[in-house]
Amino acid sequence: MEGIEKITAKIAQDAQAEISKLAAETDQKVQAIRDNAAAQAQQEANEIVERGRNAAGERLERLKSASQMERRKLELAAKQEVLGEAFALALEKLCTLPEKEYIALLTKLALEASSSGKEQLIFSQKDRARVGKQVVMAANETLVKERAPSLPEEVTKSKVGAFVDKLVHNTTAVVTGTGLTLSEETRDIRGGFIMVDGDVEINCAFETLVRLQREQVEKQVADALFQS
Repeated sequence: MEGIEKITAKIAQDAQAEISKLAAETDQKVQAIRDNAAAQAQQEANEIVERGRNAAGERLERLKSASQMERRKLELAAKQEVLGEAFALALEKLCTLPEKEYIALLTKLALEASSSGKEQLIFSQKDRARVGKQVVMAANETLVKERAPSLPEEVTKSKVGAFVDKLVHNTTAVVTGTGLTLSEETRDIRGGFIMVDGDVEINCAFETLVRLQREQVEKQVADALFQS
């Protein structure tokens, strides 16, 4: 019996050792699984955080870009508003110049716009009655002087010399056919005039001239704001 007990005890001892060994191996495997799972979880968490950071950065850049564009749009709108006020004031000042300055400006415009010297000038109803004749006469006087010979100053100082000078210029006007004319027609414009030569019209209305100038300036402002 004693031998059997020893054998049994030995078997039990070996079995317990095997169980302990298996338990230790199992614990190691479980810990390894836990460690791998934790590492993988941490890696995935880091990747999620990194993707979130990248997405947040990209969104921030988009927001910055949109904010800059909106700021530029507001700046452009503000500048356009200021330009609008400035050009409206400029138009008002042109239309309300003192009569002498107004006639001089319209005369200068007529001379610059005229090519044949035989065009008609169409004014607003108000300007036709107020300054139309003066502008046509002043422009024609300049056109005639450009085409007629000028007498020496010492001659024109005398009454006879002045008369002769006037006669020379009037004769030149008749011979050359020089003469802008005041049209019976009127247009709904604030200031300036429309020059007509047959079927051709040259728009010298102040509101048109001011608008064209504003368009040029607005383009420069836009180019400055949106330049790359």
